[in-house]
Amino acid sequence: MSSEPTRAERIFSPRTIFTIFAGAGVLHLAKPEPWEAMVPPQLPAKRALVYASGVAEIVGGAGYLYKPTRTLASKYLVLLLIAVFPSNIHMALEPKFFKLVPGGQKALLARLPIQFVGMWWVRRLAKRTAATAARAA
Repeated sequence: MSSEPTRAERIFSPRTIFTIFAGAGVLHLAKPEPWEAMVPPQLPAKRALVYASGVAEIVGGAGYLYKPTRTLASKYLVLLLIAVFPSNIHMALEPKFFKLVPGGQKALLARLPIQFVGMWWVRRLAKRTAATAARAA
């Protein structure tokens, strides 16, 4: 049995998860205005929430890079995706405010199940890499 990672494992790797989450987090901090529009109107302190979610994404992504913290970080990222889910619902229900999103309301609706795919992906990869590390030990 080869210990070389498959092509899929190289593409969908902990580094990829770090890049996606930390990259989004940096964007939240660098340019918060577009993200503020995604926050449901019922929530106060939109800028603070955007900054907090940006920092949370960076922390979760960084934690995912390291094997000792990957399982905990995967659970953390799932909770983060659940926490931001109301923003995705808001966007799907109010597409008139998000006209710049390519694909319009169809794309905004498609984002909803993609959140669950993201949750599955971060948990599955964490479990798979933990199992691989345990077999190698």
